[in-house]
Amino acid sequence: MKFFKQNSFVLKAAIFATGFAGIVAEYILSTLATYFIGNSIFQWTMIVSLMLFCMGLGSRLSQLITKNLIQNFLILEISLSILVAFSSVLVYTLAAFTTYYGIVIYALSMLVGLLIGLEIPLVVRINKEYEDLKSNISSILEKDYYGSLLGGVFFAFIGLPILGLTYTPFALGIVNFLVAVIVFFRFKDKLTSKKHFNLKISLSATFILLIIGLSFTNPVIKWGEQKKYKDKIVYAEQSKYQKIVITEWKNEHWLYLNGNLQFCTLDEKMYHEVLVHPIVKLHAKPQRILILGGGDGCAVREILKYKNVEKIDLVDLDPIMTDLGKNHPILIETNLGSLNSKKVTIYNKDAYIFLEQNTTDFYDIIIADLPDPRNIELGRLYSKEFYTLCYRKLRPNGFIITQAGSPYFATKAYECINKTIESAGFTTAKLHNQIISMGEWGWILGTKNKLEPGILKKRLKSLEFENTNWLNNEAMQLITSFGKDFYAIEGEVEVNSVHNPVLYKYYLKGNWDLY
Repeated sequence: MKFFKQNSFVLKAAIFATGFAGIVAEYILSTLATYFIGNSIFQWTMIVSLMLFCMGLGSRLSQLITKNLIQNFLILEISLSILVAFSSVLVYTLAAFTTYYGIVIYALSMLVGLLIGLEIPLVVRINKEYEDLKSNISSILEKDYYGSLLGGVFFAFIGLPILGLTYTPFALGIVNFLVAVIVFFRFKDKLTSKKHFNLKISLSATFILLIIGLSFTNPVIKWGEQKKYKDKIVYAEQSKYQKIVITEWKNEHWLYLNGNLQFCTLDEKMYHEVLVHPIVKLHAKPQRILILGGGDGCAVREILKYKNVEKIDLVDLDPIMTDLGKNHPILIETNLGSLNSKKVTIYNKDAYIFLEQNTTDFYDIIIADLPDPRNIELGRLYSKEFYTLCYRKLRPNGFIITQAGSPYFATKAYECINKTIESAGFTTAKLHNQIISMGEWGWILGTKNKLEPGILKKRLKSLEFENTNWLNNEAMQLITSFGKDFYAIEGEVEVNSVHNPVLYKYYLKGNWDLY
């Protein structure tokens, strides 16, 4: 009886571990799909759904396995160990040579889901020798679900932010390998001598393969990462929220978040000066300024040129990004150490939540230097609800400005942002500029003052600047002028809201082929 209980315990421990590994494998493949293909909501939805479907298919196919259950379970764990461990290495390597890596990611998710689906039915059938049907099924499923919970916690707090996509897959591979080893030694008496020998060879080969892979995965992934960028990578880190990469060419540097260019030191002033100086000049003497995003510190650098500014609150979700802005030599040289100013207070929070929860502070100016609204989560930071919160946080003569993507590459998205800001009660003005590294880019400026748009535009055209490197009055004549509208917009442009997130669809359907 004690022997039966021990065998059953080993099987339940195995299914707990495979439940842990299975859910993390889903998250790894979803993250890879998001990083390489984009649109996180879509990728996570499709990868997880497809894997669950294939798990069901695997459960169905398990009935075709009628004998040698222990042997087949061990082969299954060995296969999963290798497949999951080398998933990131495979995708990064293929991405260096082909654009069809998306097919590989989805094929991996289907195959891994299929193998995971085979696990539980096999363990239930093995365990029926040691437990009655009622206890057997409920306890096996229970351990699998408990393992999934631990897997989710592991991925959120350890896997992605600490081990990253480099080592987390190998951690899972080792889990599956250890399950195979423990089950092998516990149930070896149920194997024939030939099967025992073959499985021992397979386990030994898998162990060697994992050790070799673990030794070489970091340089291989760095090589694959480098192939994505035309310039030399001088810094790369996977934070809890995004992949941060800095590249270098000659004396210039480029900052990328999740593969998307944020700025180039060659021309970033043509972006940040337009983002900051017109709105500060319009207000005349702002004392408190709120920056949403802008963890690189370049916007703060421009604001600090105005001595009347007493306090700058910067809200950026990612502490890794703001730490870089404060401490990395390249960013310090670019932002002139602005984030270390005593006037600056950094909050590593979601911008939307910060605006909701902060009920005591009010600002003269809000600057939204946020990533493009390429998915639903980011689109929330360009919603009517978001701009309504901004309206409430501004003092009576307050101003807001947001980067708004490109008026030509994403015309409908640009118009949507303008319309959405107007719906929150602001009078708006459109700005645009040709930035060498980014192409034609745009901003929307808004004021709480009830002005005619033409008056606001006239005030912008009259501004003079003394403390800028590029921006002057002549440039203001250009960046406030668009000429005739020659891009036809099909259909009505809707206001973007939390409950009607249309902006990300407009953005993704933009004229990006022109870029």
